[in-house]
Amino acid sequence: MNSTIELLAPRYDIAWYPWAVQYFFMIAVSYASLWLAAPALVFGKQSWLPTARLALIACVSTTLVAPVALLADLHQPLRFWHFYAYANTHSWMSIGSVVLPLYLISVLGFAWLAWRPALQARQQAAGFSGLIAKWLSMGSGATPKALVALVGLAALMLSSGIMLYTGAELAIVKARPLWNTIWLPPMLVASGFIAAAGLILVLNRVSRICAPDATRQMLYVLLAFCALAGLIALSWLLDGLNAHVGSVAAALESVRFSPSWRSTALWGGLTGVALFASVVFLLTRSAQRQPELFAWAWLLGLVAIHMGWMFRWVVLMDVQHVARNSAGFHHYGIPAGSSGILGIVGTFGLWLAAILLIELFIPWRQAQQGSQLPGNDQAASRAPLTANKGAPSHG
Repeated sequence: MNSTIELLAPRYDIAWYPWAVQYFFMIAVSYASLWLAAPALVFGKQSWLPTARLALIACVSTTLVAPVALLADLHQPLRFWHFYAYANTHSWMSIGSVVLPLYLISVLGFAWLAWRPALQARQQAAGFSGLIAKWLSMGSGATPKALVALVGLAALMLSSGIMLYTGAELAIVKARPLWNTIWLPPMLVASGFIAAAGLILVLNRVSRICAPDATRQMLYVLLAFCALAGLIALSWLLDGLNAHVGSVAAALESVRFSPSWRSTALWGGLTGVALFASVVFLLTRSAQRQPELFAWAWLLGLVAIHMGWMFRWVVLMDVQHVARNSAGFHHYGIPAGSSGILGIVGTFGLWLAAILLIELFIPWRQAQQGSQLPGNDQAASRAPLTANKGAPSHG
């Protein structure tokens, strides 16, 4: 007698919505931008100052918006206090709930110290901007360079904690072989630097600063981290192809028969190679042609931002389509409401609002390492960003 056994496996809703993609993207741009601002504002490398000013506004704006996206992804945001009332040292999310506020405070403190000399120079300005500058500058004393460097170093240390916990809270999930790998955390960091460099290229253009040094430096950053990301991706793939057991092998097996995953991998690989080749092309042109070509570098910045965001979408959203309790894939359609398209657009809108508020009330184009009294060098503090070297003296 033949008997038939029917197995039913329930389909569970996804745990993380697009809010998580926004958080992981914003926080990666935040810590990467902070590191790109550090050479000038922490270590005093003046040739990096145009880049540092752009990186700092990118860092502050994304640092402010990222926790909002994180709270929204908790589904019940008002219960965030449970992280502190029921702390768990074995949970990376619980550790992150401590590291993230400290990182936010350190970034805001570092930015305030870097912007303070320019705020002091604006204290006598007429209207509301002068009032805001007087309130934000908190006095007329000089800002010690050592204090700026110290707070900056603290922010860099805490940013390393952010890199660690955001990667680890995914990599420890054994139920998802596509997450449970040591290759994921470094890839998140590398793609974060790619997105941050791209954002700085875009800000360099839309702010009309157009500093050639900043463009060149960010192209080199893109070159380095695209190469690093390619090396990580290749190692990741070879690890899965050469191993018969392990999370990477299981991950490749789970998406082996998925055309959408193959097309996604092909798109990501081709985009990365195209971006890398375009950067090499720009950097190897003659000195006469580079200024003209660098004017279009912001387009590469958009591609870099796309790569950073799409990698997180694939990792956080597409991975959840892979069924854990049955064969095949679950379909996910992006809803139009706050848990979908509206949430994505709203987060970027909130980030844009943060950028505009900083532009209105903060003289971020004059950020420096401190130690400037407003009465001694107001003109220098108000000078445009491109006037770094000054006019030559003819005696």
